[in-house]
Amino acid sequence: MKPVVILENVTKTYCDFWGRHRVTAVNDLSFEVNGGEIFGLLGPNGSGKTTSLKLMLGLVFPSGGKIWMFEKEPVNVGVKQKVGFLPEESYLYTFLTAEESLRFYANFFSISSKDREERIHSLLKLVGLEDTADRPVNEFSKGMARRLGLAQALINDPDLLLLDEPTSGLDPMGCHEVKSLILKLKEQGKTIILCSHLLADVEDVCDRIAILHKGTLQTVGTMEELLIMKDRLRITCRGLSEQAQAEVAACISGQGGEVICMEQERNRLEQLFISTIKNLSTSEDEETPEDTGRSSGDRNNAGRREA
Repeated sequence: MKPVVILENVTKTYCDFWGRHRVTAVNDLSFEVNGGEIFGLLGPNGSGKTTSLKLMLGLVFPSGGKIWMFEKEPVNVGVKQKVGFLPEESYLYTFLTAEESLRFYANFFSISSKDREERIHSLLKLVGLEDTADRPVNEFSKGMARRLGLAQALINDPDLLLLDEPTSGLDPMGCHEVKSLILKLKEQGKTIILCSHLLADVEDVCDRIAILHKGTLQTVGTMEELLIMKDRLRITCRGLSEQAQAEVAACISGQGGEVICMEQERNRLEQLFISTIKNLSTSEDEETPEDTGRSSGDRNNAGRREA
């Protein structure tokens, strides 16, 4: 698919008041982001991730090199209409309600009144804030504010979404829901550039990643290209006795292979947590109205009468 974002030998150097070079945040950076993919930007603090996002947004200008967004420069007004941005810290007016906040940001775009209201309500539902639409933002937890920030980034229905630490401040269920939302947005054809320190989140959703260090690109590629260990093969099976396991290990050794590890497969903690919470939620939904309406004392008395 045709690239949506192209960086060609981009360098960004910050200078002091006298114009002397102070630090090079991005150094000769080149990569492409294809349409419809989720692209992860990884790196330690100070590696140039946030500066790269600011360059793509046209908030700062490169000291060298070129940036193309939808075949135009980032400062083009038409380009900005197609881009949504979630910064690392959500900047929201705390005296406004969630609904008023989205209405405020919607006014920056050419959205009709009818479409604006429909979009506000659908976005609040999408991020799980439909029941708190009339609450002021200063009563929100950090996770709730993060969800509202994500809705704000989607208010103009952008083709390209830039997300800086999208799961910051969210509990495990919230992280799972945001990752599911990101995958859903990809299914809708949107292109997403994601910065995160949570590598498990990146691994779950990204198609390709780039790793930066001190402003320099270290590696770029698909998850499969970068994570698969071509000299190792893992076999997953069920129901083998200890004797059978020993025979399998002997067979592998007899064929010139080396048994590095043979152990019980483990679930990921995140998956265990999510499945546990979902099972509890399902059990609560299946509880009958009669049971829900009874007090614990009524249920105990009923139990004694039946006995």
